[in-house]
Amino acid sequence: MTRQGGEIPATIQSETQDAVRTSPVLRRGFIGGMAAGIGLLAGVAARPSASYAGSRGAAALPRDLLDSSICRVAAVTETPAPLAGPPRHLRFAYNGTGICTAAVPVALHRGYFAKQNLEVEFVQLAGSTDQMLQALATDKADVGASMLLNWLKPLEQGFDVKLTTGLHGGCTRLLVRRDSGFTGITDLKGKTIGVSSLAGSPRHFFAILLSRHGIDPDTGVNWREFPADLLPVALQRGEVQALADSDPAVWLTRLRSNGELVELASNLSENYATLSCCTLGVRAALYRDERATTAALTRAMQAAAHHVATQPDDAAEIFSKYTPKVPVTELAAMLRSHTHDHAPAGAVLRREVVQITSDLKRARIIKPSTDPVKLADRVVVDVLS
Repeated sequence: MTRQGGEIPATIQSETQDAVRTSPVLRRGFIGGMAAGIGLLAGVAARPSASYAGSRGAAALPRDLLDSSICRVAAVTETPAPLAGPPRHLRFAYNGTGICTAAVPVALHRGYFAKQNLEVEFVQLAGSTDQMLQALATDKADVGASMLLNWLKPLEQGFDVKLTTGLHGGCTRLLVRRDSGFTGITDLKGKTIGVSSLAGSPRHFFAILLSRHGIDPDTGVNWREFPADLLPVALQRGEVQALADSDPAVWLTRLRSNGELVELASNLSENYATLSCCTLGVRAALYRDERATTAALTRAMQAAAHHVATQPDDAAEIFSKYTPKVPVTELAAMLRSHTHDHAPAGAVLRREVVQITSDLKRARIIKPSTDPVKLADRVVVDVLS
């Protein structure tokens, strides 16, 4: 996740769901048959302003695919009843740093947790995604949300955490200088790419994209690590020829460049336009012992993700409490550029995990001996069927 904002304000942490019951109950079904493994777009071209104008990768899909059953969302006639009894208290590992997980505070402040009879407390965890997974695996938190590309390696290594739903696509971008002459990912062969972490999701995703286009991500390019705020400086100085990071940092980097930096690719490029970026993870014991609670939590997060997709201005206003230094209008534009209407669960999420794990194997991030299907079967659980 990117490093924007700071600690969650105490006033926000103490708010309860009882004060935020203003949104209508969302009745929504989710994509039932999307084939995650098809390559839909060929090549990656530089688009100086497309994603920042609010367009999304999915918008570039062929009309017949967009209109087909694999991409339609069907209405459900009934909403399952909330949990019975007193509100179930849950600890949600959330630091308020990544705009792509805006559905989490939306679920709290617009009452989606409360509608499922859940009382959610935000638990702050400093550090990496590995620490979030460790907190879930060791009962220091019950649930967390983060980038799937960051989670799959620790999950491969045995962290006992279950994934119940995707939350959105998009939010990771690769920028180059406008005058670089680069028009596609293959132009970066032999070049240096700056990242804030060599083990982070931006490096993982663009390693996947490079490997898809015949470039060895370990030997065909160089990777250099810089603090996130120094990545644009390194690019301007020529120390790197591209930088990769996640929103809001990379969005603001492009915005503040006054047009000198453009987006060459993102994790909405090619068939990733229809795959998940962030997912919801729960501690395995919660899933095993409280299936109804896990299902209620998943429904709340899916409803909140739909809220973000359909009311991005409201979602940005909520998230701005956690990242007060970023203009609300820019936060809303970021949200519009993501695919927050993509929240797959069950078999669809399992197929996505198989696809992404296979891509990580090709990029030599996941071990060659790992079976993507077996890994997906172990970590993805269907709590809504």
